[in-house]
Amino acid sequence: MRRLNRKKTLSLVKELDAFPKVPDSYVETSASGGTVSLIAFTTMALLTIMEFSVYQDTWMKYEYEVDKDFSSKLRINIDITVAMKCQYVGADVLDLAETMVASADGLSYEPAVFDLSPQQREWQRMLQLIQSRLQEEHSLQDVIFKSAFKSASTALPPREDDASLTPDACRIHGHLYVNKVAGNFHITVGKAIPHPRGHAHLAALVNHDSYNFSHRIDHLSFGELVPGIINPLDGTEKIAVDHNQMFQYFITVVPTKLHTYKISADTHQFSVTERERIINHAAGSHGVSGIFMKYDLSSLMVTVTEEHMPFWQFFVRLCGIIGGIFSTTGMLHGIGKFIVEIICCRFRLGSYKPVHSVPFEDGHTDNHLPLLENNTH
Repeated sequence: MRRLNRKKTLSLVKELDAFPKVPDSYVETSASGGTVSLIAFTTMALLTIMEFSVYQDTWMKYEYEVDKDFSSKLRINIDITVAMKCQYVGADVLDLAETMVASADGLSYEPAVFDLSPQQREWQRMLQLIQSRLQEEHSLQDVIFKSAFKSASTALPPREDDASLTPDACRIHGHLYVNKVAGNFHITVGKAIPHPRGHAHLAALVNHDSYNFSHRIDHLSFGELVPGIINPLDGTEKIAVDHNQMFQYFITVVPTKLHTYKISADTHQFSVTERERIINHAAGSHGVSGIFMKYDLSSLMVTVTEEHMPFWQFFVRLCGIIGGIFSTTGMLHGIGKFIVEIICCRFRLGSYKPVHSVPFEDGHTDNHLPLLENNTH
């Protein structure tokens, strides 16, 4: 009884077989079929390799939402060199939410040489070249995001030439924590002093002829400091053509959450526009000489996530490649063989000509072909 049930089960399974087997004696091979098979296998191998390279690659996904964080502080990372001595310049932040100066205790003033060494100049030239390519090819930003913490440091390398040169500039570097509202970070003549109506700088003791706000921005970023990320103002250098000159940078900061397979950081992207003008009160150009960076925060937050193709999707695409090539090459081979047979049949039919009938003496005709030909001469 059990054997009978097994036989019925096996017969039922055989009837459900969607892959019927053809005996080898019924299979006919041909040179054209072998050629098409070689082409199909080669194509499948190439496409499989390309698909595997796509499977190994990753891409960045951008999501936008409203920034609901109101209480946290905004970190500003600064590394700027000004072509004036440190005792003549002062840097601070004016918070527009309050008419007072934010604390600038996190900044350090270090005497430096403004002119770069050959190695440093080469570093700056390469950084400016990357900045120009980023403006033309926005997709390069994804490569920078994915290579964060893995690429070389973007900081200015130390001097390799004579270190005994007389310092003629001031390097202002460090970080500040400010409220997440619009503000104005500026570097101008004189140190900042408290004032009931705002703030002021002690600039009366500095001669106007010594004003020189030529500057170099080695680094400026907002939020968490992420090595390997290149910001829009990194490597910027401006040379003042007049003593009383104002440099303005209008910055829009976008909060950004970066999640890759290597890092997870809360940083900020920003866009910037520049303007510079000479202060001449007689000509109607009013203001204060210095470097002014006016920043404002966007209400949107960007979440950048590195994604990878799942294995099931890669497997489905791979099966589609193999099955599609087999089906397509089989149909093309069948169509080509059919066309060749039609053309060959036409040529064969055209090669047979009708045989003229041979009349006999009694009036009958012979339409039969001779079975033998006598080729004897």
